[in-house]
Amino acid sequence: MKKLVFLMVALFGISVAQAQIKINYDSIKSLYESAAKASITNEDLVTQTAPVSFLDENGLMRQGAQEQIATASAMLSVFHRLDDVVWSQEVYRIVDMRFKQNYPLYTPLSADDPVNSSLLKTMLMAIGNGMPVFSKSETGDIRPTFDFSNMQIGPDALSLLDAERAGNYDPDDEENRAFQRVLKPDSITGNLVVNASSFPGYAKNQLKYLIKEVVFFDKHYCRLYSEIEAIAPLHAENGDMELKGMTATESIYSQILFWVRYNDFRPYMTQKYVSPRDNDSKRVTFDDFFRLKLYSSYILGINNVYGRMVPEIAKTYEDIQREQKKIEANLLNIEQDLWEY
Repeated sequence: MKKLVFLMVALFGISVAQAQIKINYDSIKSLYESAAKASITNEDLVTQTAPVSFLDENGLMRQGAQEQIATASAMLSVFHRLDDVVWSQEVYRIVDMRFKQNYPLYTPLSADDPVNSSLLKTMLMAIGNGMPVFSKSETGDIRPTFDFSNMQIGPDALSLLDAERAGNYDPDDEENRAFQRVLKPDSITGNLVVNASSFPGYAKNQLKYLIKEVVFFDKHYCRLYSEIEAIAPLHAENGDMELKGMTATESIYSQILFWVRYNDFRPYMTQKYVSPRDNDSKRVTFDDFFRLKLYSSYILGINNVYGRMVPEIAKTYEDIQREQKKIEANLLNIEQDLWEY
């Protein structure tokens, strides 16, 4: 009898522990909604005496000081007053995993490595822990929008991770469809975890990332700054083969899985180290890797009224390179042109 009572107490303790471990995704979502409700209005911004940051707490460029969510970032960053930013430009870049400099972001392709983690695995783990993701536009526009109508958290984000993209996906096996995704519910806690069996087939085709950054000139510091606003994984089921016949914007749009705000992702990036390329004694976090611009990228385009990217403006490979270099040169020349003596 004593053994039976002891066993029941032990089982009860395990169930309580599981309930404590399980992530409440609804609570996480309510926190973001509460933060939005706490936003102050334009009139409040006019009357307040504290300086307004050019970049909001999500790392996004503030559009005419529309809103300011009353939360502070605990991470170290340079404060840029809105009044000090005299010029800004949104830039879209492609980070290709096939460039040698970006190999550390692509590997390892296994989900079982206890030490190293790829950028994709780190992102998936963050989604499993409640990081919000944002679905792409339904109009074919690659430019992201960040509002609650297209925000997904936890299990809701599974719909953005197509099961068909996994290498071992069986379209006829509807019963196990959810568990063939690259993220699946843990059998004990119920939290979303990386599916070790599906991850290698999924990760091998994660060849590119689309980065939205804002380049701006701060007259207080008299220099040009570049801040990443958001990252979108570009996933092609068969590499780039199925993208032939599409325009540049169409091919990029078809590959976008979702958008992640950099500042939402940053707490997870600061805890994971990039796989060492040639020196195990010097490790950098994913956050350091991006903020120090240790990756290689090329310009896809800048924000313009036509919504066209460089490959649509220039047709030949030489013209595309010439246009990309022109944009890069213009961004560098801005710093010289805006100096005040």
